[in-house]
Amino acid sequence: MIKLDAATVFLQWSVGGMLGCWFTTRHRQVGLGYGWLLRSIYVVMAVSAAYIGFASKSSSTAEMIRNIGAITVAVTASFGLGQSIVRRKETSGDKEFQPSLDLWPVAVGLIALVACGVSDGGNDAVAIVRTVVGAAFLGFVSDAMLLGHWYLVQPGLPRRHVNEIVRMFLYIWPLEVVVMLIPTGMFSVFTGSVDDGWSGQLGWFWGACAITTGVLGVVTLKALQERSYSAVMAATGLMYLAILTSFGTDLVARAVLAG
Repeated sequence: MIKLDAATVFLQWSVGGMLGCWFTTRHRQVGLGYGWLLRSIYVVMAVSAAYIGFASKSSSTAEMIRNIGAITVAVTASFGLGQSIVRRKETSGDKEFQPSLDLWPVAVGLIALVACGVSDGGNDAVAIVRTVVGAAFLGFVSDAMLLGHWYLVQPGLPRRHVNEIVRMFLYIWPLEVVVMLIPTGMFSVFTGSVDDGWSGQLGWFWGACAITTGVLGVVTLKALQERSYSAVMAATGLMYLAILTSFGTDLVARAVLAG
């Protein structure tokens, strides 16, 4: 099974988002401000995960590891943010910051996400895979949208960067769908073995979100093939919609299977 826990969701989002941040900034072509923006956002999310986790007064060892891990993610992401700002002032150059620093919060966050999966109960392996894949899924779709907006700030940025992150999101999408179908999974909702409380409607809603997310990703890539600059803005709008359907794909499954 799997739980719908706000602390876990915020931690997933933060860790996956930092992975997406590194995925783009490793090329050292996107302006430093993009990294500052993403690190700031995901520091707040990691802090939120820790606050919610500790406020719930959970006592299990796995949940304590998750909460401490969330704090560590916030600290390591803040360190990367600080290093980027300091080196920018010292060198006035983009290439002095080491993008590998963005992998530190991902590494410690991965340990915390494993703990999240263990705390869910049931089949630990399935729960851990769902949690880790879900983190990448939510992080990449969010970063794809934010990168699309960054083209307003840096219009000369090669379009291949947004193409690359959207394409990676599309690679993750089928994994997200598959791990949510693994027994006990969404197939059990369709067959009636798991009651969603809505006569199966939430199961079909999840299916619609899952399919629509993939369609939006494909359409976004098609839009980016257009030469006009407005194509990037159109792609950004499509990724806004993909965020909504992606959260429907991940959170609806969690809510139903947690019941």
